[in-house]
Amino acid sequence: MVIYALIAVGFNVVLGYLGQLAFANAAFFGVGAYATGLTMVHLALPLPLALLAAGAAGTVAGIAVALPALRVQGHYLAIFTLAFGELMRWVYVHADAVTFGPSGFNVPRPAALGLLGSPERGKYYLFLAVAIIAIGATVRLLRSRFGRAFVAVRNNERAAASLGVSVARAKIIAFGWSGFLVGVAGGLYALLNGRVTPDSFGLAQLLLNFAIVMIGGLGSVLGSILGAILLTGAPELLRNFAGIEEIVFSLLLIGVLFFMPKGIGGLIAARIPALREPLHRE
Repeated sequence: MVIYALIAVGFNVVLGYLGQLAFANAAFFGVGAYATGLTMVHLALPLPLALLAAGAAGTVAGIAVALPALRVQGHYLAIFTLAFGELMRWVYVHADAVTFGPSGFNVPRPAALGLLGSPERGKYYLFLAVAIIAIGATVRLLRSRFGRAFVAVRNNERAAASLGVSVARAKIIAFGWSGFLVGVAGGLYALLNGRVTPDSFGLAQLLLNFAIVMIGGLGSVLGSILGAILLTGAPELLRNFAGIEEIVFSLLLIGVLFFMPKGIGGLIAARIPALREPLHRE
């Protein structure tokens, strides 16, 4: 849940706050996972540096996507980012001298995770601490002048530019920060799963992340977190519906979107004004 909450918040920075139809989140996720895993395997980096490598790799990937976003928008940007994700998967498969090819590789278990009694407990506290810090920093960013610049660009790029907002800088910062968050989530995923393979970062991953953001609500950090809890927790709750869990899950998603077209964040904003986020997308 923590990993997908981070992904959703990072994805929402670009999709909900900046208003860019970009689907590079699966690519950022994969880049982060490979960065953490490969630096631990090839360079024997300690855990903190391996996670920083995931964030740095995600940031670089985010900026790489932001540069074309300065010139293309809408469906063209969506197609470009989808192609970027497939390009990264091609690299994972064919750069086998580094990435170990289509079979992937095992991620070493850091000894530091056992300092709190057991590796599983260590992962729990590590993941929770990283998520709190990263999401807290995101909230501060979105409430700053940079967050207001994101929303201005989302509403009208030309009007934002006429008011002195640097559209290019806003896009680069938003994509870079989104890449950082999702990259770190990828690093955590590598630690949790203990294995990294190219198949983990394809279209299915992208669609799950997109569904979480849409159900949580565009432009809502709280909604992204709750959407991640709902979509990652629902399969566990539906285990009793053996054989039809996919149908029940699909009906649940349709029901949520039908009765809450603005997502969970929109429902919260309407029912509990005190929890309304200042830059929530209407």
